[in-house]
Amino acid sequence: MDLQTKIGQLTTLLVYGDSADTADDRNTELYGVATPAEVIQRYRPGGVIYFAWAGNTDNPQQIGRLSNGLQAAAKAAGLPPLIIGTDQETGRVARMGPPATQFPGAMALAATHSPDLVRQAYAITGTELRAVGINADFAPVADVNVNQSNPVIGIRSFSSEPDVVSDHVAAATAGLQLDAGISAAAKHFPGHGDTASDSHHGLPVITHSMIDWEFLDALPFRAAVRAGIDMIMTGHLALPDRDPSGDPATLSRPILTGLLREDLGFTGAIITDSLRMDGVRETYGDDEIAVRAIEAGVDILLEPADPEAAVAAIARAVADGRLSEDRIDAGVQRILDLKRRRGLFEAAPTDPATIDRVVGSDAHQARAAAIADATITLARDDQFQIPLRRALTCVLGPDEASVGRVTEGLQAAGLQTSALVTGNEPGRLLIDAARRQARAAQQTVLITNAGWRSQRQRMLVRAVRQAAERVSLAAITEPYDVGLVADGGTLLLTYSATPGAIDALVRVLVGKVRPTGRLPLSVGEIADHPLFPYGAGVVRR
Repeated sequence: MDLQTKIGQLTTLLVYGDSADTADDRNTELYGVATPAEVIQRYRPGGVIYFAWAGNTDNPQQIGRLSNGLQAAAKAAGLPPLIIGTDQETGRVARMGPPATQFPGAMALAATHSPDLVRQAYAITGTELRAVGINADFAPVADVNVNQSNPVIGIRSFSSEPDVVSDHVAAATAGLQLDAGISAAAKHFPGHGDTASDSHHGLPVITHSMIDWEFLDALPFRAAVRAGIDMIMTGHLALPDRDPSGDPATLSRPILTGLLREDLGFTGAIITDSLRMDGVRETYGDDEIAVRAIEAGVDILLEPADPEAAVAAIARAVADGRLSEDRIDAGVQRILDLKRRRGLFEAAPTDPATIDRVVGSDAHQARAAAIADATITLARDDQFQIPLRRALTCVLGPDEASVGRVTEGLQAAGLQTSALVTGNEPGRLLIDAARRQARAAQQTVLITNAGWRSQRQRMLVRAVRQAAERVSLAAITEPYDVGLVADGGTLLLTYSATPGAIDALVRVLVGKVRPTGRLPLSVGEIADHPLFPYGAGVVRR
């Protein structure tokens, strides 16, 4: 390869559009050429990343055609095959929607307390991605969510327990790489779980010591390395106890080369989180960011905000002697090794018949439903309200999607229902209406969505519980809502608001499935003791 091609191989680019040959003004604005195929020809990247909002993932057949077109464009340009990746974490971060098989998120999967089920979920996910030509999944999340107020990780993490996250990261990696044959990328190194801000919008700072880091954040990434993971994704996070410069890990040689390469022994490809994010762009320009990332130890620059400036800056750095061509070669070699390991040089184009047979197959959907059933956790049920009685049931909740789906499910099971959508921040009139409706029913299902964060939702819970005798709370996202039943009551946890998770909740509510999920973390605190310890849950078999 000439130097320009090698530099291109170090980039994974965002392209806009649903086919390789469709013009999109957003491509012209960012790249100066209109179609994704022309982007490949001009910038010679090593990979591309798909997003739904970029028009890349409308449906499985379209995705397959786009993948074929992009790989054909790379071949026509004399390039190695592309890494085609996306963020299919499961749960709320899933770029390929239905009819592809959907799973609850990481924390929900960990509530099964079965790494084997986690492996199955990621194996099915990876198999369906591979069928449409996606050969890399930017998952699993290896962050340990110890900060309850974390605004960006939360239920995307398996747990607040490092050993639990480690076991499930290894299982997810095996599902993606060994079973499905696509690359995995553990994220976000050195760990985004103990932060109170979002690296999309600023630079979070990890304030704990390196001793804490070793016992907390390091363990899941060590597990990923032992599992032979292909890629580790950097987080735009400052770790001042290791690098007092204040630079984000993405641009820090002490963190990427020191911690990740030398201390953890990672020999695979280091990929950045998106370089369009504010967390990496606070101090340096987009050209300097690219050079500093490679100096730090990065092999793959994901979504450079200014691709032209990034590529030109790297070329200048080589010409000036700031970067050696050997350093460029080392990154390209790791990328080529990854592509060979995943069989990309021999991969056939996607096949429409295979896509129809594999993506969202009956067998995959049935397995997903069974796994979702195993995630539902009955955290508390002092009055044995679950399963619900055959009685008039009021359904209350913050959004039409969850209220409607629960209501329809209860009606299908033969229950008479009334329903009211209250919104995430209900006012006094809605709270009064919910109280009256619950009082008129014989039992109530009250859905909360991160209710612990909302004073209005907490007011609603208190009002309904005071007005009605039989109230079952269903927390459909964050398990921290257990504090709403600190004084007793009934609470179910889904950890995920996906349709499949809501359907599993309904099956537990009506007694079709017995709850077997258990908390994958400790939640709440009373006098320095957890309100609900790790593994808590009312298991009925």
